[in-house]
Amino acid sequence: MIVRKKVAISKTLVALPIRNKALIFGTAAALIVLCRPTLPCCDTGQSPFSREQSSSSSSEGYEGTIVAFGDSLTEGYGLREKDAYPALLEKKLASGGYSYKVVNAGISGETSSGALSRVKWIESLKPDIVVLETGANDAFRGIDPVLIEKNITNVIRTLKDRGIVVVLAGMQITQNLGPSYISAFKGIYPKVAEKEKVILVPFFLAGVAASPKLNQPDGIHPTAEGYRVVTENVYPYVVKAVEKVREMRKSGGTTGGKGT
Repeated sequence: MIVRKKVAISKTLVALPIRNKALIFGTAAALIVLCRPTLPCCDTGQSPFSREQSSSSSSEGYEGTIVAFGDSLTEGYGLREKDAYPALLEKKLASGGYSYKVVNAGISGETSSGALSRVKWIESLKPDIVVLETGANDAFRGIDPVLIEKNITNVIRTLKDRGIVVVLAGMQITQNLGPSYISAFKGIYPKVAEKEKVILVPFFLAGVAASPKLNQPDGIHPTAEGYRVVTENVYPYVVKAVEKVREMRKSGGTTGGKGT
């Protein structure tokens, strides 16, 4: 089991002003904020995990490895690792006959720039599939959507160059950044997915965002029940990725984790 190092931000989150904590969504097409601008992000390219943690990502005994790559929504901030979506996804895949190890590589506060800085480390885990969930913290900071798109595109291209199948988790934002920004941000994910020919989860938080019952008291992160919904959102797209890996191997190709 991977024991993840958490960023100690619970007090900061509790102290957020109402305008930042409130989930003013109106529709399910909205994104909760993940961290304040002052919180540290992983922009150093260094893995936050110990050597012991990295070694535990071995896919020995499994058909392959999936790395869940993202921010606090992937990490499962505030919960036990077994309640976050990567662990739940591994169990659901197993119940469906897909023997895949799912590694939780989420870091609270990470931006798309941080994701780009550590993509080489993600490669070192030799995944067959990567579920990429990033960009939320960029939006919270009002970062130019053009830069977000560029970062996500570069992350995907780096992974694809290693034969890794990518599943991109779509994100949407709150209604307080102006219609132009909202539209531009929303369009990043389908645009990149189409351009790079990767599998797209339309909205990672569908059915979870804005639901008090499915989010923790901070109004920011899903509860264990919320992550069960997230897992249902992600599952069919990951299965599609698994089938793609199988086809690649069958046709004599190789993937990031295993060859033929």
